[in-house]
Amino acid sequence: MGASSAVANDRRVIELPIEAGLVCLRGLSPKRLRFEVEYGLERGTTANSFLFLPSGDDPALLVHPPGNTFAEPYLEALAGLVPPSTRLQVVVGHTNPNRVQLLRQLAQGWPHLELISSNPGAQLLRELWDQRKPAPPGAAAAAEPEALPPLPPLQVVRGEAELQRAAGHNIQLLPTPTPRWPGGLMAFEQTSGLLMSGKFFAAHLCSEAWAEANRSSTEEDRRYFYDCLMAPMVRQVEAVLDRIDELPIRTIAPGHGPAIAESWRSLLVDYRRWGETQERAKLSVALLYASAYGNTAAIADGLAQGVSRTGVRVESINCEFTPTEKLLEAIRSCDAVLIGSPTLGGHAPTPIVSALGTLLAEGDRAKPVGVFGSFGWSGEALDLLESKLRDGGFRFAFEPIKVKFSPDPATLKACEETGTALGRQLLSEQRRSQRRSATHSGGLSESRTNPAVQALGRVVGSLCVLTTVKGEGAARLSGAMVASWVSQASFSPPGITVAVAKDRAVEALLHGGDGFALNVLAAGRETGPMKQFLQPFAPGADRFAGLELEASPGGQPVLPEALAWLDCRVKQRMECGDHWLIYAEASNGALLDASSTTAVHQRRSGANY
Repeated sequence: MGASSAVANDRRVIELPIEAGLVCLRGLSPKRLRFEVEYGLERGTTANSFLFLPSGDDPALLVHPPGNTFAEPYLEALAGLVPPSTRLQVVVGHTNPNRVQLLRQLAQGWPHLELISSNPGAQLLRELWDQRKPAPPGAAAAAEPEALPPLPPLQVVRGEAELQRAAGHNIQLLPTPTPRWPGGLMAFEQTSGLLMSGKFFAAHLCSEAWAEANRSSTEEDRRYFYDCLMAPMVRQVEAVLDRIDELPIRTIAPGHGPAIAESWRSLLVDYRRWGETQERAKLSVALLYASAYGNTAAIADGLAQGVSRTGVRVESINCEFTPTEKLLEAIRSCDAVLIGSPTLGGHAPTPIVSALGTLLAEGDRAKPVGVFGSFGWSGEALDLLESKLRDGGFRFAFEPIKVKFSPDPATLKACEETGTALGRQLLSEQRRSQRRSATHSGGLSESRTNPAVQALGRVVGSLCVLTTVKGEGAARLSGAMVASWVSQASFSPPGITVAVAKDRAVEALLHGGDGFALNVLAAGRETGPMKQFLQPFAPGADRFAGLELEASPGGQPVLPEALAWLDCRVKQRMECGDHWLIYAEASNGALLDASSTTAVHQRRSGANY
């Protein structure tokens, strides 16, 4: 649909004409772009920006420029459309260090550059413009750093505003602040009905197509993005949905992934539906943090995703942009508090020090706490948080998570599992409290008295162990679980279904296209595998440590003591209450012991395994 620019590290930029005078510049990356948990499906990504070409006295207007990871091909493509001598306005809808790096290059290449941002975005721009990211350990000593360009003229949008253009485009700017993106700013072109939504409705998916083929073609990817980044701030998301639901939208074009041209309203419905579990949750975790370069925020995202998976609500709070009264309300009303910080110049940022003081003064010592964060050369901020909370008599839900520089995929997976363990702990404490109340009142649990629940428990299935590995080298992730809710689903192609609880760590490795092995256990020989895989694992622990495994043709772990095994690949997922129903097709398999029978799991109640 458009011409490609130069290739840089498998990244390129294409031009997608939208209408006369309006072009989408889309950065394409077929591989995982960054370390953050939101890229976990490893389907590449796109970075969408929108260029209104100069017309008459109107300057060129660029909405939502990408991060510096696309700098080389992006600047080349932009220069081909907007000569450097041209006046260029840039709507900065998302501000972080990576984006600021590209804005600096725009300032050097286009001397007549002007920036437009929300008030929190302007604050971040002023803070980050002259900051340099510290070099990683072992890096060679750099020469005298190149002088940075001055911050260009900055137009601050303090409320909703409009930009009138001679070509007939009328662009409405809508501030959409959230804890994760306090400087969020959407742009709505009223004539075409095009909503340039930034992070909202995004999906990390490498695609050259301007718009999705249908809603089902991208639903899994958009749901994954939502679960990673939107679920911890569902209340702010709902407020944004209420506002944009009033707009005469025809097409939604997010910052990542294809546009939604045909069924955008159903996507808003999906966003509300996905947030219902969080809204109904009776337990909550307050997640307090600040992040200088995105590393601490990435750890926070991993923890939040793990907690949310258990059905416990996460209240995400960016301490740099949260009033004290809201912070205090969150600390008092939550059931656990997690606080994260980078270390800057040997210290914690001032907003984190203030939040720590509030937590020490007002926090309930009976509620668990956790400390997390990243650091460069030292971790004084994390030591401060840990020592003050321990001295203050707080009980820790887990050992402090201290990450040097950027977390890798394995670290992020461990963070998710840590969050899941915390969510399970809170739910377990809640159940114990409820059982004590039932005992004191003379009541009995539903699972013992409800005939339907008892009858449901008589539906049995074969005992299996699901095993999976994904990635290679330092990015290699693995998982396993005992499965008894397994059934053949089709003859041609041969397919099975497996029900996986949402709070299982392995669930994150069972998305469309992922592979796994289903190891069917033999009656009388199931004790060993069950003892191995039913034991509690520490977050990030290797489920296969000490085991002698074989490999399927698909590279998945096979248990030698299994009765049979199947090599499977996930084709579809369906949300079913507190489980995901995974449909997978089997490509290979073997019967290892024709003389034995399949182990079967007998349950007393349909209320638990």
